[in-house]
Amino acid sequence: MTTSLGSLEVVDRGDRRVSLRRRTRETDVAVSLALDGSGSCAVSTGIGFYDHLLTALGHHGLFDLTIEATGDLDVDEHHTVEDVALVLGAAFAEALGDRAGIARFGEATVPMDESLATCVLDIGGRPYAVVGLPFRGLTVGALPVQLIEHALESFARTSGATLHLRGTGRNDHHLAEAAFKALARALRVACEGDPRRAGVPSTKGSLG
Repeated sequence: MTTSLGSLEVVDRGDRRVSLRRRTRETDVAVSLALDGSGSCAVSTGIGFYDHLLTALGHHGLFDLTIEATGDLDVDEHHTVEDVALVLGAAFAEALGDRAGIARFGEATVPMDESLATCVLDIGGRPYAVVGLPFRGLTVGALPVQLIEHALESFARTSGATLHLRGTGRNDHHLAEAAFKALARALRVACEGDPRRAGVPSTKGSLG
């Protein structure tokens, strides 16, 4: 299929699950996502702390998630972080389909020691991100902390999510991990089916 991302290859598709691949001169990213999973994850991006955060997203959202990515890490981490987030967001959009019958909105607050993060989101097809994570340092492991916010914005853009994510904390590892766990829990709620909802959760009759 052709999207704002260019060419995305749909490798496999099923009921609320999809496998996508995107290849550019800078990165090669493959993502498999099942919304109704058990939290089974296998993530390899070449950036250890990014793998850790994405694994937390799958595990705590109860999404089955496989990510295999290679990129121009000899340049820096930017392209790999951004492109993985873009393809992951696209996988959520594809797995949700027309988004009929979903709860649409989700909210979660997650602590990790001294850190606390709150995520409120609308997965209804309106991409927007407001992220406030006051990191103190420049990196956690090999991941520049400025790319965490960029990854979240990229994910919101292609998933069609309105994302509000804020946190506080003194330890950057804890703050980032709490943020991704809060996102995971909010996504889990928003993507789940609403047994009382027959069609799309919008008074307009369509989402987006």
